[in-house]
Amino acid sequence: MIRFSIVVLAASLAAGAAAAGPAGDPARGEELYQACTDCHSLDKKDVGPRHRGVYGRKAGSLPDYPYSDALKSSNIVWNEETLDKWLTDPQAFVPGVKMFFHLDTAQDRADVIAYLRERAK
Repeated sequence: MIRFSIVVLAASLAAGAAAAGPAGDPARGEELYQACTDCHSLDKKDVGPRHRGVYGRKAGSLPDYPYSDALKSSNIVWNEETLDKWLTDPQAFVPGVKMFFHLDTAQDRADVIAYLRERAK
């Protein structure tokens, strides 16, 4: 019975780790982020808002950018989970937002999120 419990516990832990998604590589994320620079910068407002400090920030909260009403009223705080959903399909995550760009793979999203988290300050 103890051996069965250990197997069940190990399987549960493995499933939890898989559900958390892949670990992000910030160096690769920096390379992938270049696709974002058509509209975004870390430090300057452009077509889109600046990204430095986006990790941990409330969505739609920078005073110098005209966000959509949908994003301003979303009450989202940017973290791994919310950024992953956003980068998967921003229009599905928050209908009515301006952004349409997305990243197809979980690894690409994890890498960009790791890069943005590293650049939080």
